[in-house]
Amino acid sequence: MANKRETIIFCVFVAVMLIVTDPAWAGADTTFDDVWVTLSDWIRGSLGKVIALGFVGVGLISGMVRQSLTGFATGVGAGVGLYTSPDVVEEMITATLPLL
Repeated sequence: MANKRETIIFCVFVAVMLIVTDPAWAGADTTFDDVWVTLSDWIRGSLGKVIALGFVGVGLISGMVRQSLTGFATGVGAGVGLYTSPDVVEEMITATLPLL
């Protein structure tokens, strides 16, 4: 009997929460747009190129020390990941599903 009562209370609670809450739309808030644009410009600009070159340099040195190409490949991957990360984040936030 207590199990049925708890289930009913839980269902009422969930129904109230669904009715009371407002939907959240990803990407609709513009509070941090200036920060996002600044960081994206830095990453895609000369600062991002310097950091990516640093990743490749550190990877090259660690690859030479270990006598393996994995350090170099990791450095290149980190540089490419840094440069493309603003596009990836932007696409994740603004992704939509097509209407059927």
